[in-house]
Amino acid sequence: MERKDFLKNSISGIIGISAIAPILGACKNGNSSDLDSESSPNGNCSVTDTETDGPYPLYKSRGSAIQRLDITDGKQGVPLNMTITVRNVKTNCEVVNNARVDIWHCDKDGYYSGYTNTSYLGTQDNSNAVFCRGLQYTDEAGQAKFLTVYPGWYQGRPTHIHVQIYVNNSLKLTSQIAFPEDINTVVYKSELYSAHGQNTTKNANDGIIGDSLDNELAKVVANAETGGYDLEHTIYISA
Repeated sequence: MERKDFLKNSISGIIGISAIAPILGACKNGNSSDLDSESSPNGNCSVTDTETDGPYPLYKSRGSAIQRLDITDGKQGVPLNMTITVRNVKTNCEVVNNARVDIWHCDKDGYYSGYTNTSYLGTQDNSNAVFCRGLQYTDEAGQAKFLTVYPGWYQGRPTHIHVQIYVNNSLKLTSQIAFPEDINTVVYKSELYSAHGQNTTKNANDGIIGDSLDNELAKVVANAETGGYDLEHTIYISA
């Protein structure tokens, strides 16, 4: 899919956001390298931090059912166009094609598919659902793309997305993707999210990603066409 076509995709019936959020990027940390900007966007080449896959992985529902671009399954929320790039530190951070990228996150109200869980709307049984879960294989540019909604939050964790990278069916990395706090604030003030309110758990004081924001914080920018946001994030693996 051409980039211009990808950005034109939107989720019908979803409200827009009037505020245009600033560009926030994540800088890689680690040992410096002599790579140029084409090999490694930030000039560094170190493996992205490993994080827990819990508490809501869903290994039994992987495969063709969730190999898809649009992972919303009708869930409402602010549109989020995701582009994840995979690079290999063992090959001077060249991009990796045909890597499998699995992602999952909660809906706008803090509920995960595949489980019965409790949030501010009470307990919901979503054990037979697969919303906000998907997998894609990276293209020749090392990119996998998804259309989803901006994640909500649940008690005790900042806003995040879970991600796993496989190469030749072998798991290479389990990590998480964090969101800029100022954009979270804008989104959670918007109509569809305001009933849940602001997330009081912030990136910096989270016990999981608080010490690894330098390589887990995504770049998120406003998209005037969709009324939502575009997320770009690079994940570095050792394969």
